[in-house]
Amino acid sequence: MNYNKNNNDNNPWGSGGGNNPWGSGGGSNNMDFEDSIKKAREKFSGFKIGGPRNFSLIILVALLIWLATGFYRVEPDEQGIELLFGKWNQNTTQPGLHYFFPTPIGQTITPKVEVIRKINVGFRAASDLGFSSNTNAERKVIEESLMLTGDQNIADTRFTVLYKIKDAGNFLFKLRNPELTVKDMAESVMREIVGQRDLQFLLTEGRQEVEQDVRNLLQDILDSYESGILIQSIQLQSVDPPDQVIDAFDEVQRARQDKERLVNEANSYLNKIVPNARGEAAKLIEEARAYKEQVVKQAEGVAQNFIDVYNSYTEAPEVTKRRILLETLGEVLEGPNKIILDDSGNGQGVVPYLPLNELKNNKVNN
Repeated sequence: MNYNKNNNDNNPWGSGGGNNPWGSGGGSNNMDFEDSIKKAREKFSGFKIGGPRNFSLIILVALLIWLATGFYRVEPDEQGIELLFGKWNQNTTQPGLHYFFPTPIGQTITPKVEVIRKINVGFRAASDLGFSSNTNAERKVIEESLMLTGDQNIADTRFTVLYKIKDAGNFLFKLRNPELTVKDMAESVMREIVGQRDLQFLLTEGRQEVEQDVRNLLQDILDSYESGILIQSIQLQSVDPPDQVIDAFDEVQRARQDKERLVNEANSYLNKIVPNARGEAAKLIEEARAYKEQVVKQAEGVAQNFIDVYNSYTEAPEVTKRRILLETLGEVLEGPNKIILDDSGNGQGVVPYLPLNELKNNKVNN
C-alpha cells in the first residue's frame, strides 16, 4: 500500500495544517514558539554557574532545602526522640508535626510506643524458639521457673510479662538491654513474692494477688531505674509442684479434697439436725409450760374451792355439813346400778331367795 506523504488526509493533526501539530493556521504560531525558544536561549546563555551571584543563589536555595528537611511528623502511636550530634537532648516529643536540626547536625527517631511487648519467664513459647506462632510448642526453663515458697516447698512457676514503652527516650538510652532487664527483674520480683507465701495459697486463691503484687513492685523498680517502661500486666501461666513430686502432691490434694467433702457433709448434717432438735426442744418447753399453767390453775381452783367451803362452814356449819353429805352421797351413788334395802323391818318383807342379779339384768335390758 502506497502512502502519499503530501496527502492532508494522512495528517494526524487535522486538515489545513500540513505537518503542523498545532492545527490549522499554525504558521504564525510556529514562528511565535520558535521566537520564544530563541529568547529563552539568549536569556540563559548569559547565566554562568561560576558567577558569584549565581553561586550564592544556589547555596541559598540548597540551604533552604536542607533546613526544610528538619520537619518531621510523629504518628499517634509513636514518640519522637531528638539527637543532637548523636546525643539525646533529653527531649521526647509527642504526636504531631515538629522541627529539629536536620542531618547531620540533628537526627530524629520515632519508635512505636503503643505496641504491647511480651516476655516469657520460666518457659519459651513457639515464637521465642523461632517456630510458627500457630503451634503450641513450648520448652520449660527450670532454672527460671523453680522457686522456693514461704513454707519451704518448691513451686514450678511460669508467667508472662506484658509491657509497653511510656518514655521512648529513657527506654532507648537509660538501659543497655531493656528486654533482658525486664526479664531479670520480673524473675527476681516473682521469687520474692513467691517466697513470702505458702504453696497451697499459690495453687488456689492466691493467683490474682500474686500477679498484682508482682506488677506493682516491678513497676516501682523499673521507675527507679528510669527505664521508660510501663508494665501492663503479669499473667501467671501455671503454678505447679516440680515434676518429680507431682504424683505425691496430687495424692495429697485428693486427700484434702476428700477431707473437705466429708467436712461439708458433716456440716450439712449438722445444719439439718440441730434446727430439728432445737424445734423439738422448743416444742417440749412450750408443752411443759402449758402443763405447768394447767396444773397451777387447777391447784389454785381446788384451793379456792376449799377456802370457799371453809368460809361457808364457818358461817353455817349445819348447812354446810348437810350439803357436803348430800354431795358426797351424790358422788357415791352416781354411776353403776345399786340396790338399797331398808333395814327398818330387820329384813322382813324381803324374799330370802329373791334373784336380785336377774332383776338387775332385766332392768338393764328393759
